[in-house]
Amino acid sequence: MDTGLDRLIRSVERIVIWVAALGGVIVLIQMVWISYGVFTRYGLGKPDRLVTEATALLLFPVAFAGLAYALREDAMPKVTMLIDRFPARVQHIFAIVNHVIMLGVGLFFAYAGVSATLRSFNSGVASEILHWPRWWFWAPGATALVLFAIYVALRLLRLIANRPVKGEA
Repeated sequence: MDTGLDRLIRSVERIVIWVAALGGVIVLIQMVWISYGVFTRYGLGKPDRLVTEATALLLFPVAFAGLAYALREDAMPKVTMLIDRFPARVQHIFAIVNHVIMLGVGLFFAYAGVSATLRSFNSGVASEILHWPRWWFWAPGATALVLFAIYVALRLLRLIANRPVKGEA
């Protein structure tokens, strides 16, 4: 039976896919930009100062862009050698506990990311070389972390309601 929770999870999953794709685009941009930087440094003997700072600043949004997608695809690292020996009901309880822990960690990092974004926006601080506002780099990562926390919370609700999720007990 298709419930409102299931429809909401599917809607959030569509956003999760788009955010992960955006993270992939950022990785492609970094790849091209770093290759250009290597060429200018070693091929032309004129290093580009922007490359190092830009790629360093883009690491934060890229690091979390695929987090919710990894959860969706059940690609989070886990060791289940012992848990697989338990009955299905105990495995289900472990899945709930695991989601509660992920939610706690996700909420902590989402709070930290949003807080850093707001502080950098309010201070008007910019990067040293690029002179781009730092909140441009904090905001996508904070958004991805908030999305992750929402997605984990929805999956936790579905687990508690005893609706199995792909890859779970």
